[in-house]
Amino acid sequence: MTVPPPIAMLAELTHRCPLACPYCSNPQDLLGREAEMTTAEWADAFRQAAELGVLQLHLSGGEPAARPDLAELTAAAQGCGLYTNLITSGIGLTPKRLDALEAAGLDHIQLSLQGTTAELADWIGGYKGGFDRKMKIAAEIKARGIPLTLNAVMHRHNLDDLERTIEMAVEMGARRLEVACVQFHGWASRNRAQLLPTRGQTEAAKRIVSEAEQRLRGVLAFDFVPPDYYADYPKACMGGWGTAGLNIAPDGTVLPCHAAQTIPHLDFDNVRSKPLAAIWYGGAAFNVYRGTDWLPQPCRSCDRKDTDFGGCRCQALALAGDAGATDPVCRKSPRHQAVLELLEAGGSRADTAFVYRTAAG
Repeated sequence: MTVPPPIAMLAELTHRCPLACPYCSNPQDLLGREAEMTTAEWADAFRQAAELGVLQLHLSGGEPAARPDLAELTAAAQGCGLYTNLITSGIGLTPKRLDALEAAGLDHIQLSLQGTTAELADWIGGYKGGFDRKMKIAAEIKARGIPLTLNAVMHRHNLDDLERTIEMAVEMGARRLEVACVQFHGWASRNRAQLLPTRGQTEAAKRIVSEAEQRLRGVLAFDFVPPDYYADYPKACMGGWGTAGLNIAPDGTVLPCHAAQTIPHLDFDNVRSKPLAAIWYGGAAFNVYRGTDWLPQPCRSCDRKDTDFGGCRCQALALAGDAGATDPVCRKSPRHQAVLELLEAGGSRADTAFVYRTAAG
């Protein structure tokens, strides 16, 4: 197949984060400060990304504000002509740091929301006082007019507050709301029973989002990611594995998606030792599931194969034990029974304690 250049890159600047969200997509083996790329190394990676064709750069973590050089990194990305989006909990940002980020040319902020009240948000995030600090920085962002997306990771414990979540997005002056039902990778895989919403919650969320999209047209745009387990067909993994975007981990490891390191037979290149373009076009990990030639049956014969590319490889591994299998979410998958059994058992451990994300050094 002809491989297009990537449109977007996620730069995981650090795994350090003050929050301990039980749905965190970071790997369970977190990298410490000593493994992180330097300012100069990240700046070179941004240059290579721009030359490769990347247009959008998402500065993420962990919590990217844990890096004291965040403004310098933003300026380096801007100097390469990249559109910069800061993905943050808001914890660690201050008015002074926002001033520095604005001066560096930051284009957009994506602020996470763990819950609509301090009690709920601080419980989910595992950080007392986090909600109040988030609300203060949200007010600062609004006052400056920085374009804002509110990212609400939704699950069993906060999905019933969706209507208030939408109200808060409007109050904050957000231009977009991501109603992102939890995906079971990273730490979320250890908390699936506690986080999986019910079918009733899922159907109610679809109705609420649909009505809000009509009511708030021109005011607030929506990205709705429903729970995979209740879908008839899977989503395309990353818009197609090795097709639209790539991730760089804090130590420079280049990944086709944020969870790809869970697939044990893949070997990943590092931008510290190999050019990014060579990794994108020629890296073994990027080519193994790229396109449709590798697809198993029934995907190979399915008229949806150019739409969902067989679904999520990491989800196939987690649910079927085989990253090359049809995503078991798909109702045509020979392993679909595994999803049905999870749903049937859903709620049996929903009230047990979270396994919180641990801290990186």
